[in-house]
Amino acid sequence: MHYDVIVIGAGSMGMSAGYYLSKAGKKVVLLDSFVPPHNKGSHHGETRIIRHAYGEGEEYVSLVLKAQELWNDLEQLTERQLFLRTGVLNAGSQQSPFIKQVIASSNKFGLPLEVLGANQVHERWSGISLPEDYIGCFEPASGVLKSEECIRAYQDLAESYGAVIKVNSPVRNLTVQSDGVTVITDDQSFHAEALIVAAGAWSPKLLGMLGLHAPLTPIRKTFAWFDADEKLYGHNTFPAFTFDTPAGMYYGFPSISGTGLKLGRHDGGNSINIDESMVRFGEFEEDAGDLVRFLNQYMPTGQTLKYGKNCIYTMTPDEDFIVDLHPHHPHVAIAAGFSGHGFKFSSVIGESLSDLILSGKTENDISPFSLNRFH
Repeated sequence: MHYDVIVIGAGSMGMSAGYYLSKAGKKVVLLDSFVPPHNKGSHHGETRIIRHAYGEGEEYVSLVLKAQELWNDLEQLTERQLFLRTGVLNAGSQQSPFIKQVIASSNKFGLPLEVLGANQVHERWSGISLPEDYIGCFEPASGVLKSEECIRAYQDLAESYGAVIKVNSPVRNLTVQSDGVTVITDDQSFHAEALIVAAGAWSPKLLGMLGLHAPLTPIRKTFAWFDADEKLYGHNTFPAFTFDTPAGMYYGFPSISGTGLKLGRHDGGNSINIDESMVRFGEFEEDAGDLVRFLNQYMPTGQTLKYGKNCIYTMTPDEDFIVDLHPHHPHVAIAAGFSGHGFKFSSVIGESLSDLILSGKTENDISPFSLNRFH
């Protein structure tokens, strides 16, 4: 089975890359151990926030703005609603480094941002109660991506350009030659001139087959939906949000079409062995307990837990991404370690991976994400 490019991992980054490569005329096969979209990756759970005034660092802002353009293009190409412009409220102490960076990013890049006092936040969204020393930084142009629908949209386009997607096909062996690669699954052998590894929590194993070590740690994460007053928390009036609190970093979504208020905790979590079954939501007290304690303090209107789910973060030590070419094999590109904040970038990361394979470089600034920063 010979192709121009093999993509291992047909999730967020891989499916996007498969689209851009197939659109460029390349014969592409995408291999996935499961059937995407699925609950073994970081795209699970229906929705993801896209923020523009980025609190994790201004080096992300130009990328996320390009990502937003590409999401808008994808909506038009597929005639699907993939982005909801709910706005995003970033809240925390005025001394919070995250909040300070949100304001700094907004100022540097001229992004729309309303800085509101605690009382102003409550006046606008009466379902929120902030301590007096908190501020809210509201991004009116940001919002929510329908993550699983985004992957399906890229899949449909990639297949329309001839990409082949092999599901339930875990990679068992991987070798690189000077002029190509060979990938072996349980029942087939694939050959190509180039390779992309975008396999989420399974990346360490695959990178090991390529002679590389990357400090990647898979983490079990949980999130849940709560019954909520639609007048207070419906998506037509309530924003997506990120709260930096003394108890941790929390994020959430308005109730979209009556599904309930969705909430998760960004920090914390338990490291896992990806070859073992992940503990179900609710097995640990903090799965629901952390979320209920957050709601009781900041959104105290008696929401009732509906259900919760798991997903996986694949963390780097500095929580920045890895997007790079193999140091010894320029026909191999790597995308890994998205540390729980990568999905919003998957449109532009997919384009960047395609660029790296096609020309060895990309106009998108991925310089902060080199693999060699760990060596």
